[in-house]
Amino acid sequence: MTDTRHSPAVPAPSARPDDQDLWTKWQEPQPESEPEQQEAPPPKRGREPYLDNVKFLLIATVVVGHSLVPTLNADSSRSLYIFIYTFHMPLFVIISGYLSRNFWNSNAKTNKLVDTFLVPYVIVEVGYAALRTALGQKWSLTIIDPAWLNWYLVALLFWRLSTPVWKRMKFPIPAAIAVYLFAGFSQISGEFSMDRFFGLMPFFVIGLTLQPEHFDRLNRRWIKILSAVTLLGAAGVAMLISLKRFSLKPFYFKHSYKDMGLSWWMGLLEHLAILGASLAVCFAFLALVPRSETWYTDLGTRTLYCYLLHGIPVLIAKETGLLDLPWLHGPLGAMAIATSAFALAIVLCLPITRTVFKWIIEPRLTWLYRRPSTAPPPAEVKP
Repeated sequence: MTDTRHSPAVPAPSARPDDQDLWTKWQEPQPESEPEQQEAPPPKRGREPYLDNVKFLLIATVVVGHSLVPTLNADSSRSLYIFIYTFHMPLFVIISGYLSRNFWNSNAKTNKLVDTFLVPYVIVEVGYAALRTALGQKWSLTIIDPAWLNWYLVALLFWRLSTPVWKRMKFPIPAAIAVYLFAGFSQISGEFSMDRFFGLMPFFVIGLTLQPEHFDRLNRRWIKILSAVTLLGAAGVAMLISLKRFSLKPFYFKHSYKDMGLSWWMGLLEHLAILGASLAVCFAFLALVPRSETWYTDLGTRTLYCYLLHGIPVLIAKETGLLDLPWLHGPLGAMAIATSAFALAIVLCLPITRTVFKWIIEPRLTWLYRRPSTAPPPAEVKP
């Protein structure tokens, strides 16, 4: 869920130069000019709004999912919650993997391991501990055990640190799936988000292997029709799971086979089933997202702000009982919560939100890094 940008065809004023290499396509090379003419500069990279559309819609589902938790006793809320959790974080991890393909190719991006992950992680961790205390809970601050939604920053940090290993492998996806399956045999601690790191690892590695042409293949009519059917089927299965009151643990991608009360072979089958179902819904969602610029395209460039900040109003609403009102425990209540959460996502992705909270979410720590050294020219050797 990173907020790494990839500029639209006409770069937005808020786009940063160091992010323009993401989600881009080279223009067709122009014919060579005549020898006497000055050589034209190389064409600039363009960029499509598609991925920003994906990111905003996904972050909106994150806010909706977290807001529905107090009303999960209602079948309508539980069904929507299961449907969202089938794909929203797996797809965010896929997109994060895709945007991490060239992460180690520049010093500016490497610096973001501290700027955009470690420093905001500590600040947000302390902030949520203070907020919980203000709402009447006991003070609790454990930096190595991420609180609530802060797990993603740590997991993404470790995924990106592992990127060179996956890129050197001949068959990274089967290897990642094998690690994911074998991790289910162990009750992995949530410290440093290790449970999610292993549980969502295949999605990140799949994202690393994707190329722009893979997304282009989804833009076909028959695939869009099949994707619509897939999403409808997933919604139907979510309602069935809700009515049967099956456990929600498989959708969190962090529990061991023992935690879910499964034998080793049933655990393997269930892990494979949820992995396949999530991938199917993820790519169906990608196929149906608009590819042209929309009213929410620009909002998709600031999803990190929405992710880290939406927990404040959601936690306040939970602790004050606002989400426990009886009328919210039904279809109309689920619709009202989803609509309000979507509106909150819009507000938190606005430029003004970034202006106010940039010093926390994206601190500039240029003083912390050494400037790239330039090697001195070789000394002239005289005969």
